[in-house]
Amino acid sequence: MPAHPRPPADTSNALLTNAQMGQADRLTIESGLASHKLMRNAGSAVAGEITSRYAPCEVCVLCGPGNNGGDGFVVATLLEQAGWAVRVALLADPAHISPDAAHHAAPWRARLVPFGPDAVSGAGLVVDAVFGAGLSRPPDETVRRTLQAARDGGAAIVAIDVPSGVSGDAGTAEIAMAADLTVTFFRKKPGHLLLPGRLACGELVVRQIGIEADVLGQVVPTVFENTPSLWLNALPQRQPGGNKFDRGHALVLGGAVTTGAARMSARAAARAGAGLTSIAAPQSAWTVYVAALTSIMVRPLAADGDMAELLADQRINAMLIGPGAGVTDETRAHALAMLGTRRAVVLDADALSVFKPDPDRLFAAIQGPCVMTPHEGEFARLFDTSGDKLTRARAAAKRSGAVLILKGADTVVASPDGRAAINTNAPDTLATAGSGDVLAGFVLGMLAQGMAPFEAACAAVWMHGAAAASFGPGLMAEDLPDLLPEVLKRFVS
Repeated sequence: MPAHPRPPADTSNALLTNAQMGQADRLTIESGLASHKLMRNAGSAVAGEITSRYAPCEVCVLCGPGNNGGDGFVVATLLEQAGWAVRVALLADPAHISPDAAHHAAPWRARLVPFGPDAVSGAGLVVDAVFGAGLSRPPDETVRRTLQAARDGGAAIVAIDVPSGVSGDAGTAEIAMAADLTVTFFRKKPGHLLLPGRLACGELVVRQIGIEADVLGQVVPTVFENTPSLWLNALPQRQPGGNKFDRGHALVLGGAVTTGAARMSARAAARAGAGLTSIAAPQSAWTVYVAALTSIMVRPLAADGDMAELLADQRINAMLIGPGAGVTDETRAHALAMLGTRRAVVLDADALSVFKPDPDRLFAAIQGPCVMTPHEGEFARLFDTSGDKLTRARAAAKRSGAVLILKGADTVVASPDGRAAINTNAPDTLATAGSGDVLAGFVLGMLAQGMAPFEAACAAVWMHGAAAASFGPGLMAEDLPDLLPEVLKRFVS
């Protein structure tokens, strides 16, 4: 397992932690760009976004004691020079602010207004330059009341880097006041994409301020926004002269009672490109599956040795268990048997919950490519639920040895090697029964075609969101497999 996984060639979707962004700043300064000029570039970027979007009005710039406040002083100076009526409130003793902030605060030292709700009275626009991304404690009540007064007064709020109270690393939010616009620099941070931080940012704009992309060779990002550039080069392409077995044989274990879940998964795997897709179904439900499926082959499990015989077929190279399987001893045994083949396995729903009494037994059995697809409830049955979503997902992937898709409006895909991706394109219409079964099927189809687990998971999650977004209101999970081909057309030649 590499200590530092190699980032993809395209790092435009890299997400930087607060520490990594600090390192990028430091490397830029060491290369010859003075720190106070880097701060001026940041403030200039924010001022440019403001003047391009808003008509001149009364502005209050709220500055904190650190570099975020320094950016705010630059914004205030540039807006005043452009003819805007500007006042600045500082949440600190001017003698105790950072050196670069002090450099840009000089024109304002004699005319600062007291920090508090009165400072924003009558302002049409408020610039939040109080804390930035690195705040490690809840903002004090003065900040909370001041931002609330700005919102209550109808002012537009523009946040520099992140809205005050939002963690750049975790997306946790100690203040519920949402910005209308957030301007950040060089690269986004995880907290811009994780909930609830994402909701607090409003419109998010990334501006370049003189930091060169080659610093990422030393910073080495491991967390990314889930965009096609992350997995496009790994996406299976059609091969002239190929046959169905070249595209893999996917197997879904079907349940005896809830048959719809496995059927949706199987159709999803086939739509994702698996050359063959089969369902292994209990004898008691075999006729239900056969009547409902055409191109999906149905294999009955009538006797004790039927599953072992099926798994002995080496052409089956990817398997899914969980949707509608039931939380039973049989599900546990089948999951362990699949994992024992060391071929690609997707574990979803009941195949996760059934290991709640003994998660370590499951983790010890994972010796080959494996993707788990829990929602928060299923995750809690197997893993520690303390900490932010990104940290929990990465720790769970490392502990289990599987790629983990922790589902939600801000789905996180995490790999045991430390890489992670945060998804942002999922519409709220995916909050419908069965959509997770379809996602598991998409992952299965990608794995069957030979994609590595992390890339397969990221591609499936993104395409799941894109398919749902193309449909709009009224979406049912069973619609999703038939929406996938239009999404695939963008990428598969």
